[in-house]
Amino acid sequence: MSKSKNLTKVTVCGGGKIGRIVALMLSDCGDYEVSVIDRDESQFPRFKDMDNVLTNIVDLSNQKEIEEAARGTDFIISTAPFFLTAVIARAAKEIEAHYVDLTEDIEASDMIRELAKDAKTAFIPQSGLAPGFISIAAYHVAKGFDELEQVRMRVGALAKYPNNAIKYNLSWSTAGLVNEYCHPCNAIVDGELTKVAPLEGYEHFTMDGTNYECFNTSGGLGTLCETLGGKVRDLNYKSVRYPGHLDVMRFLINDLRMKDKQELLVEILEDAIPYTKQDVVLVYVDVTGVKQGKHLQETYAVKIYAGDIAGEHCGAIQITTAGAACAVIDLVREGKLPQEGFIKQEDIDFDDFITNRFGRVYAPGEITAKAV
Repeated sequence: MSKSKNLTKVTVCGGGKIGRIVALMLSDCGDYEVSVIDRDESQFPRFKDMDNVLTNIVDLSNQKEIEEAARGTDFIISTAPFFLTAVIARAAKEIEAHYVDLTEDIEASDMIRELAKDAKTAFIPQSGLAPGFISIAAYHVAKGFDELEQVRMRVGALAKYPNNAIKYNLSWSTAGLVNEYCHPCNAIVDGELTKVAPLEGYEHFTMDGTNYECFNTSGGLGTLCETLGGKVRDLNYKSVRYPGHLDVMRFLINDLRMKDKQELLVEILEDAIPYTKQDVVLVYVDVTGVKQGKHLQETYAVKIYAGDIAGEHCGAIQITTAGAACAVIDLVREGKLPQEGFIKQEDIDFDDFITNRFGRVYAPGEITAKAV
């Protein structure tokens, strides 16, 4: 491993599907020295051929172990399950490292906000796809309006070839998936901040001629309700799936009461549902309001497919999630984001993000406007 002083040091907490691609992207660009820490040693052979990447066995539920392993690092990024967020974030604050995570868990992000109040480094939770880039894109479109009526955010991480009753294949954290299906969702309805139930709010959704369904899931809005509170009539986030998925999940979570047995549901899904790298990510933002005296609708829409990163085939959800997180790290490193305190996703400039070497995985999208 190169020990060049010019390399920015990053500690990746979690050597799973997303943690591996974060390490791969950072390693490949040549500007980062990466340490991957995880309790599961069986993950480590997948990192052995990466330049400037080391691995270390660390219990990610033990703050002191994390601090010892990561001391001297510039960044800590958590790609671990959401229930480890608090421990990892506290370790980052203690050793004065910038902190980035991918969590969709609302309570965890609220805790990080408190932690960041007197921090000497930047704390940027929810730096993935959704929450994450979806808020950057939505705020970019919304802030161009003189008056806002409605902001709709839709994201889907889908198999290209689903062939089971659930119309779904695993491609990212199963624990994160179940978590967002089981917890109340933030929204603004008729100008009022409210909570809406997960797995409700069904809509038919069409993109590029393909039919989908979408429904409420938790965490995707990040802090956008706070940012646009008092400025928009309706704001909501929904996950996009193939038709039929919602009925199966309602049966499992509501009728079979798996909401109260989430660990068991994760185990069942991981045992029965195959993982795929043949996937596609849909990102869709729709904003309606008044601009320059005209009633307008503006849309940002993009599809990202699986592809190669540094010579390795990666799933679309890996590319978009890891790409967003690496872009955030890069922007802090370049001084394009504050160097301390709590940073919301919508604080990140869309143009800085989309032109970044990692963030440009989202660049195929375009913004169009039409009168309605």
